[in-house]
Amino acid sequence: QVQLVESGGGSVQSGGSLRLSCAASGFTYSNYCMGWFRQAPGKERLRVASITYTGFTTYANAVKGRFTISQDNAKNTLYLQMNSLKPEDTAMYYCAAARFCAFSGAYWGQGTQVTVQS
Repeated sequence: QVQLVESGGGSVQSGGSLRLSCAASGFTYSNYCMGWFRQAPGKERLRVASITYTGFTTYANAVKGRFTISQDNAKNTLYLQMNSLKPEDTAMYYCAAARFCAFSGAYWGQGTQVTVQS
């Protein structure tokens, strides 16, 4: 079955960095658009970044220039490098996989918590 397993979350000081990973299995990775989403308490889940198999990337305005999405197609693994972290980046971060980058009907991971302390 489809599995998306995130790792790499934690607690950092403002201005720090974290690298999230998402190990994917159970589907044909090359047929899917991959993405990172985040959800803060009491708020809706929002897309942070996405990447196609061929490497086309999109970013939310709030993270442009600070976050970088990438992937290792040979390892079916998705990454999110987060630099210059701010307290407002605090959220649960989710990995998602979908046939199209609208992420309708996406598969989701269990999430990894990122906390940025001021």
